[in-house]
Amino acid sequence: MNPATLTPIDEFGFHAKLRQTAGNALVLFSGPDCGNCRQAERRLPAAAGPGIALFKVDVQKSTALARQYEVFHLPTLFLFRDGHYHAKLECEVTPDKLRQAIESALARPPEEEP
Repeated sequence: MNPATLTPIDEFGFHAKLRQTAGNALVLFSGPDCGNCRQAERRLPAAAGPGIALFKVDVQKSTALARQYEVFHLPTLFLFRDGHYHAKLECEVTPDKLRQAIESALARPPEEEP
């Protein structure tokens, strides 16, 4: 997987794909008609930096998954570690703020998956 791209995943392969992903992974829930989502998608590879797997979920195609993760605002980012849910990230998609949010989340125990 090229770390500079976001790999699309849907509700049918979501959990299996994440279980196969070692290390840290970010999942961006976004919509095709969302300008902020397109901007976040463009910024995410550079902001996340190397070594983080990047995935995106189209909420219009995967509505059950969006409901499961209680996605009410777009874009929404979730952090997974070694295939397990760790936290919802609430930050701007800039290198400094995203890396700080990841470090802060990883310093805490994993949250319960929604």
